[in-house]
Amino acid sequence: MIYYFDFITWFKLVRLAAREPNHRQRRGLLGLLLLRVPLRAGFTALCFFLDGILFPGLWRVKVAAPVFVIGHARSGTTLAHRLMCGDERFSAFRYYELLLPSLLQKKVVQWLAWLDRHLFGRRIEQRLHAWEQRKFGPTQHIHKMGLTIPEEDDMVFQTSCASGFWMTKLPYMGELDFFHIDQRPAASRRRMMGFYKACVRRQLYLNGSDRIHLSKNPTWCGRVEALLETFPDARFVILYRNPHETIPSLLKLLHVSWKLQGNMAADRIAESTRVMTDISYETYLTPLEALAHHPRTPCAVIDYRELVSAPKATIERVYADLGLSVSDAYRAFLQTEQNHAGSHKTEHHYSLAEFGLDDREIRQRLAPLFERFHWDDDVSSPSAKKETAHG
Repeated sequence: MIYYFDFITWFKLVRLAAREPNHRQRRGLLGLLLLRVPLRAGFTALCFFLDGILFPGLWRVKVAAPVFVIGHARSGTTLAHRLMCGDERFSAFRYYELLLPSLLQKKVVQWLAWLDRHLFGRRIEQRLHAWEQRKFGPTQHIHKMGLTIPEEDDMVFQTSCASGFWMTKLPYMGELDFFHIDQRPAASRRRMMGFYKACVRRQLYLNGSDRIHLSKNPTWCGRVEALLETFPDARFVILYRNPHETIPSLLKLLHVSWKLQGNMAADRIAESTRVMTDISYETYLTPLEALAHHPRTPCAVIDYRELVSAPKATIERVYADLGLSVSDAYRAFLQTEQNHAGSHKTEHHYSLAEFGLDDREIRQRLAPLFERFHWDDDVSSPSAKKETAHG
């Protein structure tokens, strides 16, 4: 499999970075796009090619019935993914493994980690931990991240310039589209998703070819058809949480990320906020609409409130919907999680008015879901809410 690089999006990113009015911001982005990204992509492409030579067993690895956890950002996808990762039958990407998609790269990291533990007294590990605190500290209260924490598969496309994470660096939502993958030309879609499948095969080779790949990607609500084209036996878990809580929370996360990048034009941020709000409505509606065309595809729907209050029963229902059995060891794990249910503290505050969101528009655009999940029952004041750090 040849390494995938999205040259069209890369050219757009370079053009947009060159238009940045802030000199420091423009120089940093161009340095990233014109130097660091090509060097990293080129090196990864070489390692990706060598994988098939150095690890011939890779060609025998099959990706069977993967599970995709999707839903609007901040709807509990992280919590559901973490709970399911407690089942040893699943394989998932950790953050650093997404940034290093080649099997050779992952093996080198494992070798260095072994040397660090046995010869260097974990000095490298300590320095990486300090780096994590600097890198992720400002947003840890919103979304917990770390090098060895399972993360969104979309990040495997970051160096390929095809990941939605680029939107945290450049608020050009009107000119860059990482959501509507199902609407791309078939050939483009197949190249992109073929690369992703090759990355999943490498991860299964590393974790165990008998395992089931478990993916969490809120932004992948717009590529359900592409996923089914690539993995016809795929299974889906869809999270739903009150949009009064999720939409402003996502916008808050994006605004914090944009502010950390430097001075951003207010009109551009306002336009990106408007586009992201429209995509949020699509994120809620598109998955079920797409899966309605595939009635035989196993799918489980989770109400966030039930996941938080009764995680054990909720995940057991998910397993039943997906045709999975629950082992005694995993049932014990879920029981432990159940014992801690409801103990999470809220820290992050947000409001609809802060982002110009209209309560009436939200209710109108998502009326069928309001009726299905009875969100009006727990919306006492849509203008101000709190949340946990569950993404």
